[in-house]
Amino acid sequence: MTKTSGGSPSSGQRGEIGGIPTRWIGIGVIVVLAVWFLFANLDKVKIQFWVFTVTCPLWIALLATLVAGAALGWLLKGRRDR
Repeated sequence: MTKTSGGSPSSGQRGEIGGIPTRWIGIGVIVVLAVWFLFANLDKVKIQFWVFTVTCPLWIALLATLVAGAALGWLLKGRRDR
């Protein structure tokens, strides 16, 4: 699709709300919800791995899972683009 000058929809307004790309708005909403969820879960939990058990606040376990998932998604995104 070619760019056209003038008032057509393909001139840069697509996918933006108030000049901010909708992708960034979505990422911001997800980050706010994740932080809210983390702070709502402050109890201590026991996490059992195959050979050892760890006791830590639930928000740390959730944050570690969130970071691991984000890293995995970032790595797989790079693979998909190839």
